Amino acid sequence: MIHNELYKEIKRMTISELKELAKEIRKYIIEVTFKNSGHLASNLGTVELTLALYKVFDFEKDHLIWDTSHQAYTHKIITKRAESFRTLRTFGGISGYTSIFESPFDRFGAGHAGTSIAAALGIEMGLRKLNDNSNVVAVVGDGALTSGMVWESLNQLSQLNSRMKIILNNNGMSINKSVGALSKFLTNIRMRKNYIHLKEDISHLLEDLKLEGLGNFLVRLRDGTKHLILGSNVFEDLEIKYFGPIDGHDLEEMIDVFENVKAINNHPLIVDVITVKGKGFEEAEKNPTVYHGVEIKGVSDDTEELTTYSKTFGKCLEDLAKEYDKIVAVVAAMAEGTGLGPFFKKYPDRAFDLGITEPSCVTFAGGLATKGFKPVVAIYSTFLQRAFDQIVHDIALQNLNVVFAIDRAGIVGKDGPTHHGMFDISYLRLIPNVKILSPASPKELEMCLKKIFETKIEGPIAVRYPREETSYRFGFEQNYEEFNPFKWQKVFEAPESKVAILAVGSMVERAVKAARKLLEKGVKITVYNCRAVKPLDFETLRYIIDEFDKIVTVEENVLNGGFGESVNRELMNHNKEILNIGIGDRFVTHGEREELLELIGLSADKIYEKVDEFCNQVFLDN
Repeated sequence: MIHNELYKEIKRMTISELKELAKEIRKYIIEVTFKNSGHLASNLGTVELTLALYKVFDFEKDHLIWDTSHQAYTHKIITKRAESFRTLRTFGGISGYTSIFESPFDRFGAGHAGTSIAAALGIEMGLRKLNDNSNVVAVVGDGALTSGMVWESLNQLSQLNSRMKIILNNNGMSINKSVGALSKFLTNIRMRKNYIHLKEDISHLLEDLKLEGLGNFLVRLRDGTKHLILGSNVFEDLEIKYFGPIDGHDLEEMIDVFENVKAINNHPLIVDVITVKGKGFEEAEKNPTVYHGVEIKGVSDDTEELTTYSKTFGKCLEDLAKEYDKIVAVVAAMAEGTGLGPFFKKYPDRAFDLGITEPSCVTFAGGLATKGFKPVVAIYSTFLQRAFDQIVHDIALQNLNVVFAIDRAGIVGKDGPTHHGMFDISYLRLIPNVKILSPASPKELEMCLKKIFETKIEGPIAVRYPREETSYRFGFEQNYEEFNPFKWQKVFEAPESKVAILAVGSMVERAVKAARKLLEKGVKITVYNCRAVKPLDFETLRYIIDEFDKIVTVEENVLNGGFGESVNRELMNHNKEILNIGIGDRFVTHGEREELLELIGLSADKIYEKVDEFCNQVFLDN
């Protein structure tokens, strides 16, 4: 039944046919995500919701906007991408998120939470100016409602006379369980099943009692009963008409409600749809956090046990918390993703999940710092850029002691351009008082964190590290007692070398591999681990300037404003040839991490080729 023109067929399908289609789509999503990796539980929860929307609305004309859009797989399958869905998240295949470059049905690209209502409102105002009365529908999860951007937008709907239809995908989850007072309010709605039954009884009464003059009274009775049972409704307080809750897996009920709200064109409204994350796959229903994303791991030939930076960070912070009772952890709905799940269980009174509120997380940490605490803010690189102003104004300006643990720095892989952490060196480097460290291995990450707290380094410090499974200890020895996170370290040296590679973080190991390969053909290279991105290790840099004729910088960050640019400035008055290797002025697509590093010239082989060309055979042993 699954084919590329499903969005046309759905209009003509019966309820029983739609139910069968839902089963097929679930099976297809499970098959593809377990093969390619992807967001599983969130998509299993929105199958019927998506089909009901396409049954009622005409999204060739109407506009459907998905918040975050990681839950839009059914939307992709039924809009001319059923066949290409098998390429989901693979290099050259379709994206795991909506993309305006991929399909005209993807009305607005997404990847970060909280953007849908603002985008939909802009689209609606644009359509209005074009005298186009198409419906604008935004689907937003209750987890995204923790985002301040959502409430900024909700606050404008009535003022701008919006008639937007907002579908609240209410499942009590983002990646972890949703947090905050609003989450409790929505949970109460989900749990008060008696309201749903009473609402139906009153509706039937309204239909049966068609006595003239009693209509308005009975409507007020129904609405008053709703408020009596549910209490104040925050949406209606914002003059957004509220409908629900309704069962997000009951196609008949959703279609009936959507048909009714489609006809309402005089004010904005929200339909509260209760869904089950992981619906139809028992393990995912029981463990929606575990099955939020299915990750396919490759097989390694490395005999050494592999680990991730995130796991090492989480374990290290847990150990440090035993010794330093002022350490507290702050996350933005990503305790598990940042490796802090065990920390939250062990130190619940020292762990704060503020939901999808990166700006608030940063300023909150600043407040803690003023009272003598040692906050560690663990946020993915791509999401931390949402808090740029708070880093500048609330942390750096006051030189507060806040540690930023920046996970997923660099290329993340299959999540693609919305999630690559390509900019953090650039956007942090320009801020006064901010120090930036980029450890070259999980072991070095651990050592950096220990030294930060042991030596009581003052001011904001960002420690950035990639999404990468690698050996715990990269192949060079470091004595912890002598270890200084702000000193560069020579990690590979060829005798009589006149070319130095200054490598940052994940690029150190790849630069060493390239240098070894170059040495085999007689090109002599020395490699430095430049873990201190800011401030630069000027003492070592001056030595490098004196000793080497050619200098190469390598970083997993955009070249504009990056580490290489800071080195270039120091070399302006020196007669040195320099090559900067990094990410060009571009966005990077999705695919396996190693595929993408090869694509953008940051694999060991590509570094080898670029350095070999740069050396131009001048330093070959004859």
